[in-house]
Amino acid sequence: MSHLQFGIALFAGMLALMAIRVPISIAMFAPGAVGYVILAGWDPFLNQIKGAAYARFSVYDLSVIPLFMLMGAFAVQSGLSKALFGFSNGLLGRFRGGMAMAGVLASAAFGSICGSAVATTATVAQTALPEMRRFNYSGRLATASLAAGGTLGILLPPSVTLVVYAILTEQNISKLFLAAYIPGLIAAVGYVLAIAIFVRLYPGHAPEPSTPSRAEFIDSVKNVWPIALVFIVVFGGIYSGKFTPVEGASVGTAMTFIIAVATGGLTLEKFKQAVLSTAQTSGMIFMIFMGADMLNASLALSQMPTELANAVGHLGIPPLLVMVGVMIFYIILGCVMDEMSMIMLTIPVLFPVVMGLDFFGLATPEKAMWFGILILMVVEIGMIFPPVGLTVYIMNGLAKDVPMSETYKGVVPFLISDAIRMTLLILFPVLTLWLVRVSDCGWKAQCLVHAFRAAAP
Repeated sequence: MSHLQFGIALFAGMLALMAIRVPISIAMFAPGAVGYVILAGWDPFLNQIKGAAYARFSVYDLSVIPLFMLMGAFAVQSGLSKALFGFSNGLLGRFRGGMAMAGVLASAAFGSICGSAVATTATVAQTALPEMRRFNYSGRLATASLAAGGTLGILLPPSVTLVVYAILTEQNISKLFLAAYIPGLIAAVGYVLAIAIFVRLYPGHAPEPSTPSRAEFIDSVKNVWPIALVFIVVFGGIYSGKFTPVEGASVGTAMTFIIAVATGGLTLEKFKQAVLSTAQTSGMIFMIFMGADMLNASLALSQMPTELANAVGHLGIPPLLVMVGVMIFYIILGCVMDEMSMIMLTIPVLFPVVMGLDFFGLATPEKAMWFGILILMVVEIGMIFPPVGLTVYIMNGLAKDVPMSETYKGVVPFLISDAIRMTLLILFPVLTLWLVRVSDCGWKAQCLVHAFRAAAP
């Protein structure tokens, strides 16, 4: 059996275990352990696992994951989403479908302090869905817009998925955060435009617009300023060099906690729930890390990633076509697997393949950032893509009177927007790399044109 065949056999074993509902971390660890023993023997295997846990969990950058998750948990438990939705509705309520647009905008803003698509969808929907139904929005538009908007929680920093990618590929977390902004904003704008076009083609799904009063808008601004302050302090500090990402996460968590207590939204019981949910989710992520590390160690011994990269390189397939194939693969995988497992399982195999190809003459660090953002975008698509769509299932649980088929019909305009966005991001890496280039140049005026030319294809 060749190395490539052996690696494929390990993957097949993992998928078989997942099919019988073995926990993902164990489904990764078991084939990896068996493969390691076959390739290297018992003594090297025992030596490997002896220090594997410490080697993984002693990485300082990993602490950013529970910190950002705790920051998001405080935001979830304290009801900050209500203030964001009120402010967004004040901005967009004057347009037909404005409340659905406000749900998308509120999701984008909440995702920027939460970093979780699941938490963003569930939290914003609990505030926005009753209001949308009260104003006679159709179940299709209401649930689909909130399900799609919730996925923005993993696009805009602090994205836990992006942090994991940075750790696995040894990239700069701050630069990856910066690279995510323009694609994330394009996603939010694209969803708003999708709603605007949909309600003009099918006006029966949204009521006539109603403009909020000036007093209501001023009140919404007063309620939302603490969230804006957290965002400015945390990410302003990170990008100005005042904080490392870990320090920024610590400051953001402390600020969110103080705001939540000051507004009266965070009770002792909610504080316990926030800490417990953070511990549970962090433990799950770290266990997946352990399983993925074991499987990846076996794949490294089998030299499968290297052989696969060489095989792809010798096929003569245009690099852009390879990238499109990788993106389609992630969409399909996203229908049956959560984003965290998907990233940790596939990156060690596919990352060397992509780094070995030439895309518009990009340097390796730029190519790694570009590829990371593309993966982040396509993972987001998988969260609303039939037949699974995690955020669609969440909305179905919150709006039991709306058939899931209606929600899936409603996400079609958002999937079209996703397809357009992915095409732009693949063909124009400048959309991802421009802010990073400007930052490296020192945010000077003459850097703007230079950054565009340097990152353009």
